[in-house]
Amino acid sequence: MWYNNILETIGNTPLVKLNSVTKDVKATVLAKIETVNPGNSIKDRMALQMVVDAEKAGKIKPGGTIIEGTSGNTGMGLALACIVKGYKLICTMSDKQSKEKMDILKAVGAKVIMCPTNVGPDDPRSYYSVAKRLEQEIPNSYYPNQYDNLSNAKANYEQTGPEIWEQTDGKITHLVVGVGTGGTISGAGKYLKEKNPNIKLWGIDTYGSVFKKYHETGEFDEGEIYPYITEGIGEDILPKNVDFDIIDKFEKVTDKDGVLMTRRIAREEGIFVGNSAGSAIAGLLQLKEELKEDDLVVVIFHDHGSRYVAKMFNDDWVQAHGFIEKDDLTAQHLISSKIDEQLVTVEQNSLIEDVVNKITEHNISQIPVTDNGDIVGMINESNVFTKLLSNPEIKSEPVKNFMLEPCPVVDSGASIDKISSLINKDNSAVLVKVESGKHYIITKHDIIQSLSN
Repeated sequence: MWYNNILETIGNTPLVKLNSVTKDVKATVLAKIETVNPGNSIKDRMALQMVVDAEKAGKIKPGGTIIEGTSGNTGMGLALACIVKGYKLICTMSDKQSKEKMDILKAVGAKVIMCPTNVGPDDPRSYYSVAKRLEQEIPNSYYPNQYDNLSNAKANYEQTGPEIWEQTDGKITHLVVGVGTGGTISGAGKYLKEKNPNIKLWGIDTYGSVFKKYHETGEFDEGEIYPYITEGIGEDILPKNVDFDIIDKFEKVTDKDGVLMTRRIAREEGIFVGNSAGSAIAGLLQLKEELKEDDLVVVIFHDHGSRYVAKMFNDDWVQAHGFIEKDDLTAQHLISSKIDEQLVTVEQNSLIEDVVNKITEHNISQIPVTDNGDIVGMINESNVFTKLLSNPEIKSEPVKNFMLEPCPVVDSGASIDKISSLINKDNSAVLVKVESGKHYIITKHDIIQSLSN
């Protein structure tokens, strides 16, 4: 069996049980892994639906241009549709979006226009306004407007909702979705509530967004709006795709909690997903007391982690934003810049002259001493040069005559406090052993450098 084009592979994504990050939740929690769509996000579904419906309505003609304001994922879905159907694509994006998203869109032929984040939606510079203006200026162009285009919710009503119902044999009790345009929770949620009105729909919001307060009070409070880092969820507008009447609850999640949970999902579940998935699980954990053992929760994992490598999965970026405190630093963070480096060692029967050459060549101060591959000792710069100054002839003697005791070995989860306590006048370095069996060396300089960043 084969598919006629890439668009035919959209949908039918798997449900996967979460075991680690939700271990404290009484209910069974399943993740709907939308990253297996060809554009690596759930937005492939609605992007294609908007194009198909526009074609049927005569809103776009052959050779035309599609123009959309996007956080990246809808743009990718539209790019796939445009490639197969022969349209040009222009995407407007806010400048808070990850560089990976912009680069991916360019890779699939889209023209990308970056717009400032810190302006109102009606500002002519906003990515909403720029997309609307370009539609007026470019002949045979179409602005789908994913926020108000009900083809968005329709795609999830016709696809995502039925898939979840069938995959859970109708046993789903809660659907948890990060809400941005609102098409996923409103479309899939409508279908599921038609099947069983007792199913709860929980929307995950972020601080800086208007959804939660509007849902609870009916008030659009501009005082709720301020810049935030979380991508893909929350809004400073009320998209028509958000059906507030069928959503049972909104829960706000901080940028920090969303980012840290995104990283945990990758490390503890082996599922490499984006920031909105982390926020969705963090929000679920905040509501865990409302769940029972026989509940079956489905959480949408919206997009792929590859779009956030330079941000949420970059230790320096996370630390710079204050999401990892200095006290939270571990050996893993200290060796993150050394992952591709090979540990420099010296055999115990080598000559001191070899040690001097390696210290000079690699600009290092500590070298582990090995015997048939096993680390049996340590030799350092001050030890070698002090002895050389008093007796230059020792350069022809074997390393084993001058080596010190092996330095302590820790695993990658060791705290920075533990590592610091092991470095003293007797131990000038610590070795970090990772799961693959490789060793990395940590010195006082590495710790100082990390704490000063």
